[in-house]
Amino acid sequence: MTAQKNKPATQQLLRGLCMMLVFGIAQAQEIQTPEIAPPPQPAAVIDEVVVTGRFLSSSQQLVNERITDSAVVDLLDAETIQRLGDSTVGSALRRVPGLSLVADKFVYIRGLGERYSSSFLNGAQIPSPDLTRNVIPLDVFPTSVVQSLRVQKAWSPDLPANFGGGAVDIRTKGIPDAFTALFEIGSGYNSLSSGAGLSYAGGSDDKFGTDDGTRALSPNILDVINQYQGDVSVQNILSTMQRQDPTATMADAQAVNRSLGLELNRNIGVQTNNMPADIRVRGGIGNQYEVGRDWELGFGIGGSYQTDWRKTTSVATNFNFPDQRTSTEEETTYSVNMAGTASLGATFLQDHTIATTTLWLRNTDDETATRDFFNENREIQDGLGFRGYRLQYEQREMLTNQVTGTHYLGDATRERFPFLDRLLGFVPTETSISWFLSDSEATTDIPNQVEIASQTVTNPTTGAVLAEQVALSNTAGDFRFTDLEDQVQNYGWSFKLPFDRNHNSFALSGGYSHARKARSYRQTQLSLGPNAVADNSALQGSLDNVFSDSNISSDSNNFLFDRQGTNNESYLAATMTDAVFGNVEWIWDDTWRISTGARWEDYRQAAVNWNPYGFSEDNPQVTTDPDELAAGTFYEDKVYPAASVTYMSDWLADTFQLRLGWSQTAVRPDLREITGASYIDPITDDLTRGNPGVQPADLDNYDLRAEWFFGNGDNFTMTLFRKDIEKPIEYFESAASDTTVAREIVNATSATVQGVEFEALKKLDFLGSAFETLFVQGNVTLQDSELVCDLNAANSCAADSPTNAVRKLSGASDYVANVTLGFDSPDAKHTASLIYNVFGERLYVAGRNGAPDGFEQPFHSLDFTYFWYPTENITLKLKAQNLLDNSISIERNGIQTYAEDPGQTFGIVFSWSL
Repeated sequence: MTAQKNKPATQQLLRGLCMMLVFGIAQAQEIQTPEIAPPPQPAAVIDEVVVTGRFLSSSQQLVNERITDSAVVDLLDAETIQRLGDSTVGSALRRVPGLSLVADKFVYIRGLGERYSSSFLNGAQIPSPDLTRNVIPLDVFPTSVVQSLRVQKAWSPDLPANFGGGAVDIRTKGIPDAFTALFEIGSGYNSLSSGAGLSYAGGSDDKFGTDDGTRALSPNILDVINQYQGDVSVQNILSTMQRQDPTATMADAQAVNRSLGLELNRNIGVQTNNMPADIRVRGGIGNQYEVGRDWELGFGIGGSYQTDWRKTTSVATNFNFPDQRTSTEEETTYSVNMAGTASLGATFLQDHTIATTTLWLRNTDDETATRDFFNENREIQDGLGFRGYRLQYEQREMLTNQVTGTHYLGDATRERFPFLDRLLGFVPTETSISWFLSDSEATTDIPNQVEIASQTVTNPTTGAVLAEQVALSNTAGDFRFTDLEDQVQNYGWSFKLPFDRNHNSFALSGGYSHARKARSYRQTQLSLGPNAVADNSALQGSLDNVFSDSNISSDSNNFLFDRQGTNNESYLAATMTDAVFGNVEWIWDDTWRISTGARWEDYRQAAVNWNPYGFSEDNPQVTTDPDELAAGTFYEDKVYPAASVTYMSDWLADTFQLRLGWSQTAVRPDLREITGASYIDPITDDLTRGNPGVQPADLDNYDLRAEWFFGNGDNFTMTLFRKDIEKPIEYFESAASDTTVAREIVNATSATVQGVEFEALKKLDFLGSAFETLFVQGNVTLQDSELVCDLNAANSCAADSPTNAVRKLSGASDYVANVTLGFDSPDAKHTASLIYNVFGERLYVAGRNGAPDGFEQPFHSLDFTYFWYPTENITLKLKAQNLLDNSISIERNGIQTYAEDPGQTFGIVFSWSL
């Protein structure tokens, strides 16, 4: 870990202040915050999957859970995910009906953006390593740790009320029923990443996905920044020095300033090197033991290591001047992904189970990129352009520790402890109490993001670069150091009390949940560059030569070091939620199931801008203005209801179910969105403006699902859904300079999403004996969304001159489809799958002042996987992705404004297991 992990006391105090703000809201509302007492819904306990008939049977493993659930849910098990060949949870979820993947990390459910979805780990809330969003990027979770994925699209009171499109529960592998062991090793490559790629000199621990301190911010720089009260300009250094020593000169101040530049890591020369093949290694072991007659103890541990190199080329154009204002970026990314899991469990009398789960993830991307571009200041025809270099090392980690317990008052317990039967004999034996405690921390560390600005001489016809040199500017070199910590503690308990009367079954359930989240985000932005040089040759050549010790120290060159930024890039935020929920379920004659319940939530949120380099009352680290502090807080105390009715019979199938569900939920503003600060979004590079006036969006959710399950394993599902959203939270483009894209968070007037989902699994043996080994599984979602921004309504939309006052929701597409053609050999030694996925045109950016909207075009993904089982213990796996060699494309008004080719990926894995 880098040196910045040693947190200064100031940061800890400020994070405490932010938590105090949240507690203060509760006290102001005269709300009693409960003491911590272990613990809402229990983390799901997943049995070890036993595969019979290879993968076709695994597609049916979770059918019973889906049938018995009163809510609308979709599930993927580990064997199905493995067959699909997806390596991350995000990529696997795009196979679920109505889900699409955006930016390879964010899941859109039923046309609603990432803010409308929520993610859980074994039923518990977890933190996010995303720098500016509360939502969790799902590319950080490898599928190797997953037992199953549960997507709940209809809300129920046991879930947090912050619910829009759906909730994703990532359920990790637990304790096996018997001894198991696994070892896998594999390799692969990408068609565009098999030659030379860009790189630079890094640290000795890069292969482990962590910086060894090479890139870290020097403590000497921090000491001098503190010494000069945050202002390290030459003039301020001189003034400070002269107050202590009147004989100090400008040359003395310049020497101090340049010495700070020498403390930066400037070994940043961009190189081209051959990219090695991908590496995959995974292992695990587990067992369960009987201890005496009453106890069962078990454990499971596992780990994985993966590296890959990817090279991409993207082209962007201005839709008004597509031939003259363009941008071409070549980027090479070296990724290291590591994961570790450990589970322990104990079962007593088969009625009482306590289990612990620890999950550790590390996801590191080391990016090297060059970008040649032309804009309104320099067009291709001018023969002059710009080049930007970017080196970014981003390390994301997550550590989660969970403890869960489930207890039944069963026959074995009553026999062992007769006094319980005498005291609680009236309580049904199926009565259960569950509890959980989850403590998680996610961190993102960018020890040094370097951006260097250069100017180029180009061919006025083709735009090809003929010559270049680093820009003559004291901000030519930009060095940013970013540190994020996000901590979540979630605990609670729940109960279920079932009882039967004649043809009626009743179940009363409820519980309590508490969740608290604290986040700190710190960014330091420094600049280094020449205002003048004795010879232009000092600006040419490799970047490490331009920013060499000799060039910076030379009196002939006027290199300047300074601190940049607007003092509001850093922030502190916290949320706290207490909830009580209850539900009543009535099943009559195994034909009708009626479920109704509600959830009360007390939600508090606070966010404040934080200036780590504030040293005076005029420039404090955190404002003391009560109005500004109040603008950064939000409180809500509300009850959310839900109801569903299910009809069950054998109409046209062995099992038929018709579910009708309704619920009311909300989607709340994200973290710092309730502040008025402006900041650069590190994901989009857009200038993003918060809005103290943004309010939660209220949703009415309707679902009608019909399901047919046949005795041979076939099934068919059709779901109608609709969501009515009041005051939806959306980003709208806002006014900015010609070279800056700006957006602001706004409550639109209203929005609706409606559609239909179809899902089916069908064996093809009805076509004849030649098709007995084949099956088709797939789903199609057809949907329509509409967002209204009425600038003249009483509760008007505050967007700045949107081109279309009525448009689609961002990221929403008209259709999403998945089709899998599967083969299972009769001898169970071979399986193969051809997997197709496509999404319809979806809104990428909404235009302003007449500018057209931008739409991401459909991406047709065709993948192939093959598994060979030569023995009971050995498996050989082959996969190929993007066989159609499709590209990512964005168009505005019929003009392609962005294109990127991800290439084709091929891999092979050898697996041994017991």
